[in-house]
Amino acid sequence: MAKEGHMHPLVHRAYDQATLDRQFSPSSCVSDIKVFLDEYAALSKRTRGELTVRAGIPYGSERCETLDFFPAAEPDAPLLVFVHGGYWQELSKDDSSFPARRTVPAGAAFAALDYGLAPEYRLPEIVAQVRRGLEWLLTHAGELGVDRRRIHLSGSSAGAHLVLMALLDDWRPAGRHPADAFAGAVLLSGVYDLEPLRLTYVNEPLGLTAETARLMSPMHRLPDRLPPLVVARGGAETDEFCRQHAELVEAVVTRSPEIRDLVVSHRNHFDITFDLDDPASDLGRALFRRLGLAAP
Repeated sequence: MAKEGHMHPLVHRAYDQATLDRQFSPSSCVSDIKVFLDEYAALSKRTRGELTVRAGIPYGSERCETLDFFPAAEPDAPLLVFVHGGYWQELSKDDSSFPARRTVPAGAAFAALDYGLAPEYRLPEIVAQVRRGLEWLLTHAGELGVDRRRIHLSGSSAGAHLVLMALLDDWRPAGRHPADAFAGAVLLSGVYDLEPLRLTYVNEPLGLTAETARLMSPMHRLPDRLPPLVVARGGAETDEFCRQHAELVEAVVTRSPEIRDLVVSHRNHFDITFDLDDPASDLGRALFRRLGLAAP
């Protein structure tokens, strides 16, 4: 604690700058973040080697606007879309194949969606890219062997933010509400209010202003209707991530027909994604049920 007369000024709520930066550093809750990032890459590479995949399908004109698609064995299958995290600055679809490991053999199709990263792309551009990718999947569902009525979204950390931004009602053609287009969504350890994040080191490559932070904060722009949601986080998260999780759950209760609020005590910000395709876990069981899959 700082000595009297040397208190650091508060920049948000009860946080000084160093504390606020730490609150938005999920890696502060684990001993080595590299362990998890390496496992994402290794499991994803192994999954692409074991399953049929159409890699690098373009969904837009930008070089980064591609996706990897893992077809189901049977037509009219449900589709699970995964949007990776990395604070809109790191990772890619190449690190995001691993949730296909058990969902595809169980009967679902899977898509790992790529998008441009900051600072080359600003956050409004990234949001627009993910929305284009999802619209492409809706448009091409039939030829992909997907039942367009059973497209489920999922995202981790920044990916959860991008998924929730895709559920806002300000971007699809008139009369085509995202709550009707997507059958459900799983939001993992997301950040949904970007104003405090704007005041941290995370914003250096993002360049958010107060105006764009609010515009890009789905918490402040929730539509009247949302599809069924699973909102989950690990037990080992910072207080700020816990707060954002709890406030989102409270805000969506009246907007979604079904909410599953999950706090997985033995997981953290990075390894909760490994439960996504594991039907023996609470998270995986909830997802398999939503997808209409039998546990292997």
